[in-house]
Amino acid sequence: MTTTPLDEFWARRRDQVTGLPTAVPEAWAFGATPEQADDLLALVLDGVKDGTASSLWDYEAADEALPAVGDLAVVLDGAGAPRAVIAVTDVRVVPFDEVDEDHARAEGEGDRTLAWWRREHEAYWRAHSENPRGFEPDMPVVCERFRLVWPTATRTA
Repeated sequence: MTTTPLDEFWARRRDQVTGLPTAVPEAWAFGATPEQADDLLALVLDGVKDGTASSLWDYEAADEALPAVGDLAVVLDGAGAPRAVIAVTDVRVVPFDEVDEDHARAEGEGDRTLAWWRREHEAYWRAHSENPRGFEPDMPVVCERFRLVWPTATRTA
């Protein structure tokens, strides 16, 4: 049986973190470009970012299940290498125009204000949405919170 770098990463994490399941969880990168993946991963590893947002319409277009509390994920860097393990702690679906300041702060990006979050996420979904609807001011947004399982954050926000 051939093992992949992801399989090897997961086996090492299971040796280090008590209670991780045998099955390798879903692996993905933040953002739409390698640069975004690296920048956002760095925020997670630094303990600044513990939230993310996705378009519900993109989940529907890709026929993917929504994240659920307790789900684990392996976060990849911009080159596709596994770098972190996170666990989902909260999931809410709210209209874009009802995402709150607390969630914007949790995402850890820019100046961490709601105004910055709205401007940048609107631009992101207009440019990178996986569904033909793109962006709408009341579009459903999956607001996800998570905790870093591995490695331990180097600092806290």
